Amino acid sequence: MADNVRIGTNPIAWSNDDMRELGGATPLEVCLSEAAEAGYTGIELGHKFPRDANLLKPILAAHDIELVSGWYSSELLSRSVEEEIRALEPHLSLLTAMGCEVVVWAETSRCIHGEQGAKLSSRPVMTEEEWPVFTQRLSEIAAHLSRRGLKLAYHHHMGTVIETEPEIDRLMVETSDDVGLLLDTGHLTFAGGDPLAAVRRHITRIVHVHCKDVRNAVLAGVKAEDTSFLQAVVDGVFTVPGDGDVDFLPCLQVLAAAGYKGWLVVEAEQDPAKANPFEYAKLGYNTLSQLSREAGLA
Repeated sequence: MADNVRIGTNPIAWSNDDMRELGGATPLEVCLSEAAEAGYTGIELGHKFPRDANLLKPILAAHDIELVSGWYSSELLSRSVEEEIRALEPHLSLLTAMGCEVVVWAETSRCIHGEQGAKLSSRPVMTEEEWPVFTQRLSEIAAHLSRRGLKLAYHHHMGTVIETEPEIDRLMVETSDDVGLLLDTGHLTFAGGDPLAAVRRHITRIVHVHCKDVRNAVLAGVKAEDTSFLQAVVDGVFTVPGDGDVDFLPCLQVLAAAGYKGWLVVEAEQDPAKANPFEYAKLGYNTLSQLSREAGLA
C-alpha cells in the first residue's frame, strides 16, 4: 500500500477563477477553514491567495493545511523558452518556497474556456507545424523545472489545445519524460475520453491527479447545445466524487498498483449558490477517502 498519497482540494468550489462572480464575495478564510474541516490537508492556489510566501505560509499554517501546487498559464505557441522562463519565475519561486513538488501547467494560447460566449466547438487546435515546436519547448521547460526540483504536471483542459485523449497521447509521445501528466478525470470525460484507459496507458507519466466527477445528463445537454465551457460549469456539468457518473475506483486501483505517491485533488467547479461548497467538499473528501482505501492507496 502506498503511504505518501494525500487528499487535497482546490478553492475553485468556493471562488471560481475563470468566472469570478461565482463565489466572489466568499473570503479566503472561509474557504480554508471549510476545506480543513472537511478533512483536506492540502489546497491548490486560487486568485484570492497572496503570492508572497511570507504572507501565505502563516495563513495556511493557521489551518494546518499546505500548498499543493498552483495553475500556470503558458504561452509557448507564441513565446520562446527563454521568455516563458522569465514569465514563469515569480510563480516558480512561490511554489518552491512553499515546498511544492509539481507545477500545474496548461497551454492557454488561443484558449476559450474563460470566455462566456465561446462555443465548446470553437476551441483551438494546433496545426501540424505547431506540434513539434510546442512539444520541444515544453520539454525544455520541463527540464528547467526539474533542475529547480519541481515536476511539470501538464493539465489537459477543455477549451485548450490539449483537450482530447488523442492529443494527450500525442503529447506524451512527443515530449520527454520530464513532462509529467496531470490526469483530470472530469476534463477527460467531458472531452469524450476514457480516464481508466488513459491511466493505464500513461501511468508512468502521471504525477498529479484531479478527481473531478461529471454529471452525464448535464454533459449530454451542453454538448447538444454547444454551450460555452463556463455555461456548462454553471449548469452543473462538474461535481465532486460521489455525486456524478465517473467510476473512480478502477483508476485508483491502477494508481495504487503502480505505487503512485502524489496528491489526489478534489477539484469540481460549480456555482456555489447552487452547490454549497462545504457540503460538496465533505462529500468529495469522504468518497475519495473511502475509494482510496478500497483501492489500496493510504
